[in-house]
Amino acid sequence: MILFDVVTPKWLLFFYPIMQKLSKKYLITTRGDSSYSEVTELLKLYNLYYISIGRYGGSTLEEKLKASIDRQIQLIEVVKKYNIKTVVSGSVPDISRVGFGLGLKVINFEDMPCKDYKCNCQDIVPQTRLTAPFSSVLFKPFFLEDEIFEKLGVCNIKTYNFLDPLIWLKDFKLDLEYIKKELPFIDFNKKIVVVREEEYKASYVLKNTNFLYEVIECLQNLDINLIIIPRYETDYLKERFKKAIILEKKIKLQHLLAISNLFIGGGGTINIEATYFGVPVISTRSFISHYDKFLIDNGLMFHSNDKNEIIELSKKLMNTNFKEKAKSIYNKMEVDIDMFVGEIEN
Repeated sequence: MILFDVVTPKWLLFFYPIMQKLSKKYLITTRGDSSYSEVTELLKLYNLYYISIGRYGGSTLEEKLKASIDRQIQLIEVVKKYNIKTVVSGSVPDISRVGFGLGLKVINFEDMPCKDYKCNCQDIVPQTRLTAPFSSVLFKPFFLEDEIFEKLGVCNIKTYNFLDPLIWLKDFKLDLEYIKKELPFIDFNKKIVVVREEEYKASYVLKNTNFLYEVIECLQNLDINLIIIPRYETDYLKERFKKAIILEKKIKLQHLLAISNLFIGGGGTINIEATYFGVPVISTRSFISHYDKFLIDNGLMFHSNDKNEIIELSKKLMNTNFKEKAKSIYNKMEVDIDMFVGEIEN
């Protein structure tokens, strides 16, 4: 049996079309607690069976380490119980260590190995250091050099020719009725601006982007639909931004992104999704990753950590779109799911 360890929404969306094509049985494991339930909510939304193992460690290194050790111990028992032979993840340290330690085939997918696109040994993120060396096979997108992983001793590196979200967006069809039902508060006569916080509890984040909240305070006074997608807790956001809409319910966000006029994001995956629909994107990340650099260089995304610059850019960009430019770039990318399926089932 194959085990998919899915601990972020992005990797569930990525692995879902792969799972649908597998001929062998598979099991999904995840983790979650009261402080972070995005993945479990998404698994339920897709009606997928899963086993939740362990918890998120929080913001300190000691908490993360203890949570990881506890989770690895629990994963060992699951692997033995279900006779797992292959483990697959988006470079999750827990399952990579367990898989390697038990002599299983370890398949990792990696699209952000460094804290910055100007990558050197010091910039390689902890997750990559803790997973790449254990990989039997490591899949990476075209914009990453093999050398990054070769430095960590990875021998079997395979490259695919697309940005990750394309695997679940290539057959996407907008459903306006779905949006009207799930988000009845949207006024379609006004611009739609969506904001996403940075993963400020993640180990690879360089600093907290408090300026983003100052941007939101300014934007909520404009005559627009301002929608905030929370990263973690929501109470603070609801208290501070009373004129904005705090999206607490888990929905298929792609339908919202497709009709948006501007996306301001401190994350990665959802930024890419927005560019796919030709929506202007302003990245507020504390760093620029390899795929951020690709999108910026191709004119689909802007990057800024300056409050005033972001506000001015927002007013300008929400009145334009990059649909044709996005189409010309994404149409050149080819998604080969069979390549993944063949390696996983081999």
